Amino acid sequence: MDIPIWPGHPYPLGATWDGEGVNFALYAENATRVDLCLFDQPKDAPETASIRLRERSNNVWHAYVPGIKPGQLYGYRVDGPYEPQNGHRFNRNKLLIDPYAKAIAGTIEWHDSLFGYQMGHSEEDLSFSETDSSPFIPKSVVVDEQFNWEGDKPPKTLYHQTVIYETHVKGFTKLHPDIPEEERGSYKGMGHPATIAYLQALGVTAVELMPVHHFVTDRYLADKGLTNFWGYNTIGFFAPDVRYAATGICGEQVREFKEMVKALHKAGIEVILDVVYNHTAEGNHLGPTLSFRGIDNASYYRLTDDKRYYMDYTGTGNTLNARLPSVLRLIMDSLRYWVLHMHVDGFRFDLAATLARELHEVDRLSAFFDIIHQDPVISQVKLIAEPWDVGEGGYQVGKFPPGWAEWNGKYRDSIRDYWRGAESTLAEFASRFTGSADLYKEEYRRPTSSVNFVTAHDGFTLRDLVSYNEKHNEANGENNQDGESHNRSWNCGAEGPTDDADINALRQRQQRNMLTTLLLSQGVPMLLSGDEAGRTQQGNNNAYCQDNETSWMHWDQMDKDLLAFTQRLIHLRRQHPAFCRRRWFRGQPVEDTVVEDIAWFLPEGMEMSQEHWDTDFARSLAIYLNGLGLRSIGPKGEKITDDSFYIMLNAHHEPLDFKLPAEAYGDAWEVVLDTASDSGQGDTHTYKAGSTMQIGGRSVVVLTFKEAKDN
Repeated sequence: MDIPIWPGHPYPLGATWDGEGVNFALYAENATRVDLCLFDQPKDAPETASIRLRERSNNVWHAYVPGIKPGQLYGYRVDGPYEPQNGHRFNRNKLLIDPYAKAIAGTIEWHDSLFGYQMGHSEEDLSFSETDSSPFIPKSVVVDEQFNWEGDKPPKTLYHQTVIYETHVKGFTKLHPDIPEEERGSYKGMGHPATIAYLQALGVTAVELMPVHHFVTDRYLADKGLTNFWGYNTIGFFAPDVRYAATGICGEQVREFKEMVKALHKAGIEVILDVVYNHTAEGNHLGPTLSFRGIDNASYYRLTDDKRYYMDYTGTGNTLNARLPSVLRLIMDSLRYWVLHMHVDGFRFDLAATLARELHEVDRLSAFFDIIHQDPVISQVKLIAEPWDVGEGGYQVGKFPPGWAEWNGKYRDSIRDYWRGAESTLAEFASRFTGSADLYKEEYRRPTSSVNFVTAHDGFTLRDLVSYNEKHNEANGENNQDGESHNRSWNCGAEGPTDDADINALRQRQQRNMLTTLLLSQGVPMLLSGDEAGRTQQGNNNAYCQDNETSWMHWDQMDKDLLAFTQRLIHLRRQHPAFCRRRWFRGQPVEDTVVEDIAWFLPEGMEMSQEHWDTDFARSLAIYLNGLGLRSIGPKGEKITDDSFYIMLNAHHEPLDFKLPAEAYGDAWEVVLDTASDSGQGDTHTYKAGSTMQIGGRSVVVLTFKEAKDN
């Protein structure tokens, strides 16, 4: 096949169509030869052409091929030394996915040829495989990046007004009865009017999508008939995963993703992506050669001193080397692409501590943070860290720079412990409830640095948290002996489903208690998809490989009472700035009054002393939030004030009498929320200062005093 080849340009990396042809560019510093291979079909078809890239600029191999159009399938063969002991694993027998591919057609079909060495050989990865892998590897796709955004604008919801909904594209939409069957489980389903109507009614402001970058299901899972449902095993950092495409696999998935984002934005809902830049799907030294390993192993991965093996701070076998310019450029180019071309509104970085490692220790001043901080695009979107990894010193909660928010694992643990009755101090609970100042109040960080959550994709759902003490992961092939100390769960008296009416009522109340605590805490609340409606995984606390009804949202089994309660609760939060402050509490009198911006009371109506804070068996307290003490202004400089609130929390198993504080804090209080009620509706009685209310066992009551505000 006679194809004209022009020199082309080294940038941008990847395959770029300009209307007349395609520029191909691939970074491979240690390679000795690079061939571009073209295909007509994603599978079961030989390459139609092999083009040697003879131009090399700054370690980028490049060529321009006129006449090629969007939809063209391609891959690379890269030659160089096969010397695993020196960090090099080139093998031109392996067709490789372009790291900058904007779309990938299909998924891997596992076969021994995908490995650079001879499977079963006595020398393992020091042996060399001469088998062609092209029939079994998905092909990269040239895409047309043009798209009519119709004036799309990001919602730009401020952090303190944000309510995040962590969800999964397929899991959330697969069983939705109002979505056409052919669109369920897809980006199209996620952007469907029925999906959006639900999210709007719920009141969330952002969806945090579990990984949508093209990922790989590990071979050991595939051999067991399972899949990597969660998707934390990326191989394509620019490509929306093909599994969630309803309209096609040869670039159509890109357009479908954009349509989803556009639809969500029109509804005022932001799109945050859960991204995995800490490792790739190629595993350890015995893993497959799919892309980075074969393109230039030493230029992408963190290798041990002997070069054959990989540093593993992720528990997946390898770690991308974010200390190298080539890897930093890959990450930054990917992030910018998703913001500028796909219009996403932010990122949650999986195992973000890994990206901050310099030699071995986590360094908050690492090159990764520096380059993001100065980037005019990436620095302006929401940046959320999972602030730990599996390496030494990897637990870094509160250590990320200004501009970053963090998943607050200490918040999760504290709230679970409080409501299950574990030994813990009220001081710990109070710190978490007010934004975790002990973790974040430094270097100009604010309460919104804390992303609060009680449950997330990893672990029990909220319903299971109150229904199981042990994990039940038999379907994963795991043992189940980890116990409530690991899960911080409490089954309320029976393991799993029960007909006991009292236990079921307690479980319902405990769910309402934790939702109330989450959504009235300072910081940014994150709700796990389905928790608002009682979704269960039948006790599986690690359903990463369950692409089935264990993980999918069952729309026909929703707890409608709990859903209505959650909607009401989110509305209460969003309506009242007292629950979503921009600044820290001071614990000092407001202006000319003697009343603090926040105060803490015993059930007896007395303010708490240090002795009470340090008691590890205390289970009940009340919190006063002064609506006149927000110390914040609106977008036009106007002073922000709110009603005042009195929140009474009783984690004791029996009812307790709570005495309301003196008249200086409010002379007439009304109930706005009571978790002892299925609906959350309390009585309509007005309570005077100093009067006594009985609060049910394991419940929360929220009172309001409507301040006379002078704005």
